[in-house]
Amino acid sequence: MDILSMYKKIILFFILASWNGINVEARQVDVGSITASSRNVIRRTIGNRADAIDLQVVPSENGTDVYEIEARGGVLTVRGSSPSAICSGFYEYLRKACKSMVSWSGSNLHIPLKWPDYSKVKVVSPYRYRYYLNVVTFGYTTPYWDWARWEKELDWMALHGVNLPLATVASETIAARVWKKLGLSNKETDAFFTGPAHLPWHRMGNLNKWDGPVPSDWHKDQLDLQHKILKRMRELGMNPVAPAFAGFVPEGFKKKHPELHVNALKWGGFPAEYNAYVLSPGSPWFKTIGKMFVEEWEKEFGKNTFYLSDSFNEMDVPVPKDHPEQKYPLLAGYGESIYNSIKAGNPDAVWVTQGWTFGYQHKFWDQRSLQAMLSKVPDDRMLILDLANEYPEYVWKIPMVWKTHQGFYGKQWIYSFVPNFGGKTPWTGVLSLYASGSAEALKSPFSKNLVGFGSAPEGIENNEVVYELLADMGWKRDAVDLDKWLDEYCRSRYGAYPDKMKLAWEQLRKSAYGSFGSYPRFLWQLVVPDTRRKGSVNSDSLFMRSAENFLDCSEELKASKLYQNDAIEIAMLYLGVRADQWYSRALKADAQNDQTVKRKAGEKAVEILYQIDRLLESHPNNRLQTWVDYARSHGKTEEEKNYYEANAKRLITTWGGVQNDYAARIWSGLIRDYYIPRIQKHLANAGFRRLDWEEKWIKTPGGSRVEPFDDPIQKAKELVAAYGSIEL
Repeated sequence: MDILSMYKKIILFFILASWNGINVEARQVDVGSITASSRNVIRRTIGNRADAIDLQVVPSENGTDVYEIEARGGVLTVRGSSPSAICSGFYEYLRKACKSMVSWSGSNLHIPLKWPDYSKVKVVSPYRYRYYLNVVTFGYTTPYWDWARWEKELDWMALHGVNLPLATVASETIAARVWKKLGLSNKETDAFFTGPAHLPWHRMGNLNKWDGPVPSDWHKDQLDLQHKILKRMRELGMNPVAPAFAGFVPEGFKKKHPELHVNALKWGGFPAEYNAYVLSPGSPWFKTIGKMFVEEWEKEFGKNTFYLSDSFNEMDVPVPKDHPEQKYPLLAGYGESIYNSIKAGNPDAVWVTQGWTFGYQHKFWDQRSLQAMLSKVPDDRMLILDLANEYPEYVWKIPMVWKTHQGFYGKQWIYSFVPNFGGKTPWTGVLSLYASGSAEALKSPFSKNLVGFGSAPEGIENNEVVYELLADMGWKRDAVDLDKWLDEYCRSRYGAYPDKMKLAWEQLRKSAYGSFGSYPRFLWQLVVPDTRRKGSVNSDSLFMRSAENFLDCSEELKASKLYQNDAIEIAMLYLGVRADQWYSRALKADAQNDQTVKRKAGEKAVEILYQIDRLLESHPNNRLQTWVDYARSHGKTEEEKNYYEANAKRLITTWGGVQNDYAARIWSGLIRDYYIPRIQKHLANAGFRRLDWEEKWIKTPGGSRVEPFDDPIQKAKELVAAYGSIEL
């Protein structure tokens, strides 16, 4: 019996991933590898105490993940149907039983010598897939990450239940091989790609050439990195979403084949030389090139199932305006061509597409138009990422996209959110929607083909409360009680939930976390108001009071590093509002030619901004130096290091086209070296050549240094008290 028992522990068993009509090939899974990869995540999280946990594998239920938690007599047992299920179960125990949390800004870990008792809990996810990442996260956050940082993120994904992550690193390495096989020279291929931080928009056909070409070693480095990322994803039972061909061809290819009919696209206010060319759907090259892309990717990285392709992200589809009825067969042709080009490379592949553009350009994508594009793609071979369920109500003022399009007409779809644009730093988001929106979808008539839940932030390492809540929603069928959830959140994040913290969160839910906008930026980050992308940081009086109450908890919670980090952030936002008020007054005085008021108000704004900058030197994420160090680490020579630094700095400042200050970050270093001198020069000199100054800053390596405060939390309280009491 002992031998049989041992044999059962190592025997291969089959998990049939039957996905609502998509019959994914049954895979043999080594039970030992599931527990081993799960334990490795836990060990990297809490150290050798991971070895004192009994990890077991249980079957999934109806194709969806399951986890169970139980602790008795000091023995902790976590069971799960996959590594992400086991890790999710462990993380729930860590938060609820040990009052601990793992986040981007650090961890609050209290690992006892004896595991606290925990009544048996079983949780079954209502979704087969829990999706994560956005195409542009690979620009706004991850473009220069090394393996050490990626390893931390992959552990974070496992702990937060992710099993369907986007994986687009090294896309250009594969693309370059394809174009060279098709006869393009190295020079022609290199000229096609943008700089590293802008590559996501190149992948979506928005942009070519901009801030390129990249140094010659870039592609090999990314290839090596992607191998490590994919190996770990697969060890953790995740299903990577790989890039596919979407029809965009280099200018060199167009010149080599003048007979080809291609359509020139436009995006982002860039000159024509930077815009893309897309093949017409009837071109035989569509299938040929698409097949080559998939085959080349799988030759390098192995067999895959999910392939992402977006042909018209935020761009006008080239349909004849004088013959409107031709629109629908043309759209059907595009959908058929994209799918067939992926299928040619892998007959079992599933085409994944972002549904963002269906809401963003909702006037074009009416019911008939979307139905046409989807009409020639099998239901069981397509997955639509309904990315942004905040936007219909709070930004576009339209009905939910998934409702308008009736659950995407039988195609598989994932309910998701885009809680952040550009990696912006301010606190924002509607917690009540995050806690209930997916539950509404699950109860709708369109839940039959609703196979996943996820988050697709443009930039991460911000608004951590949102992502903790969304991770939980990947396992919930019903809406979450936010009062109870926030109590548990604060106890696991800070160690306690004092009355003033409870009051602060009540106020935050009615202000910063009860509102949503795409572009929360301060005026001092823009110099003058942005009339194209309007938005502001929440400055409601309730938010200002919440900051004061939050900081009043410092004596009780100061031992928590995560409290310290959040206290710095909320103080930064409070002080940023005060600086904005002074800067707005300076601009008004300037318009009225009141030089005395302009000077005094401008000086007061700058004074506050210097204090914010120094305060943020104690924050683990909100620092320009960290961003620059990652970028420079990729260079082999000083020239390469300077290039990467400039590319990284460009993305978060001028960007290119009409995206100036789109990705505005409230970071130390960026405030003192960029925002402050820029507004000073603007106020002092009507002839300030702003664009020239910005470009010089981008291309000038290095920056100033400042010493952090000895006691940043005490200083934050002093600053809030001091500047909160000064009348404008």
